[in-house]
Amino acid sequence: MDVKVGDMVPEWDMPSVRRERMRTMAAILRDPNPVHWDDTSTTRYGFEGKTINQGPLGLSYMVNMLHEWAGPTSIRRFIMTFPQAVLSEDHVVAKGEVTGIREENGKTIAEVDIWLHNDERGTLLKGSAEVCVSGEA
Repeated sequence: MDVKVGDMVPEWDMPSVRRERMRTMAAILRDPNPVHWDDTSTTRYGFEGKTINQGPLGLSYMVNMLHEWAGPTSIRRFIMTFPQAVLSEDHVVAKGEVTGIREENGKTIAEVDIWLHNDERGTLLKGSAEVCVSGEA
């Protein structure tokens, strides 16, 4: 793959964050926090009628984007912050931009700024990743 600084990673689109997935993930993680499954519990946070997506689900949108771009074994490092909550029914788009390229042991590593965007609230999650774009990660 020919990658250069300034290249945009192809976007990964989630038209609607589904509250049913949040309920399932809460059960799988044994997460008792009602903000992930009870839309009345989020009123005190200003999210009336919405549930809050679990962090791992939000991260998975970025991982999906990077895997589709560079392959399922490409991610070498992944750092994420959570400036805003991802809410049920949000339309989110994972985005990324290559900020650096380096060679390491015969492999090309792309440094990528990544973020999860929502048209109404802006950047919901943001971080960075190191992605192997040639050879095995």
